[in-house]
Amino acid sequence: MHIELLPIPPSELGESPFWHPDEQRLYWCDIQAHCIRAWTPGSGELQAWPMPSEPGCCAPAPGGKLVIGLRDGMYLLDTRSSDLQCLTPLPHDTSVLRLNDGRCDTAGRFWAGSVFSPKTAPLAELWRLQATARGYQVQRMAGDNLTANGLAFSPDNRWMYWAHTGAHRIDRFAFDLATGTISDRQPWVQFPPKTEGQPYGGRPDGACVDVEGHYWVAMYEGGCVLRLAPSGAVVQRVELPLRCPTMPCLGGADGRTLYITSARHGRPASELEGPAPAGSLLSLRVDVPGLPVNFFKPKP
Repeated sequence: MHIELLPIPPSELGESPFWHPDEQRLYWCDIQAHCIRAWTPGSGELQAWPMPSEPGCCAPAPGGKLVIGLRDGMYLLDTRSSDLQCLTPLPHDTSVLRLNDGRCDTAGRFWAGSVFSPKTAPLAELWRLQATARGYQVQRMAGDNLTANGLAFSPDNRWMYWAHTGAHRIDRFAFDLATGTISDRQPWVQFPPKTEGQPYGGRPDGACVDVEGHYWVAMYEGGCVLRLAPSGAVVQRVELPLRCPTMPCLGGADGRTLYITSARHGRPASELEGPAPAGSLLSLRVDVPGLPVNFFKPKP
């Protein structure tokens, strides 16, 4: 497979990429740089919107807007005016918790997991934001995590996937689209832990799903992305020219370009230079297209 290094300066911590079908451009979060970035392949234009804290995840909303999970709550960014509106704060301790990976479901609800910075207890949670007649409502949906990642939905909306990165595990929930509820959490895929003196395959980070229901996951410190069948079996492994991919997304005009963000922050000097420096954005062509990105549904 030909892997392309996109002509974009490295991000400190790239995450939450998505392809905007109307604008034909790629958006992603640069968490440690406190900004949202966008790149238009057709023109080469690169844009950035500074944020007041770490943007863990983002998704499109109608009218040129983005819904964003910041450290203290959920926000709506107008990409044309740069106006940033707080939709709702989060009832968690912002000194040790911030939002991380997330996306919308097909009903327009925004789901976002958090990360517990001390990494000493499984206190990270999963939150769901939805618009109601009385305004925006945020609800805790799950817990027992250190660094929440890998959030994705199956094409038939039967399943929601959620990675427990620190435990090297991906869980699967039964998902009810009509009510926006999850149940019956079960371990789906367990990866080997890091063991001194043994080859390390990495731990599951961000993910996306293609139209066949296969789950593409970035293996942080494993230098690869994996394609998992609905059974959990690894059916494809793509080796990458950098060690810490963070999240893939499928996009481009035909949905068959796999974009992959990566991490630079905290990486050793040996990874910061070379043909594919840490933090670079990569792309490659795949055979099966992805699902179109789901838009957030704001209140009327």
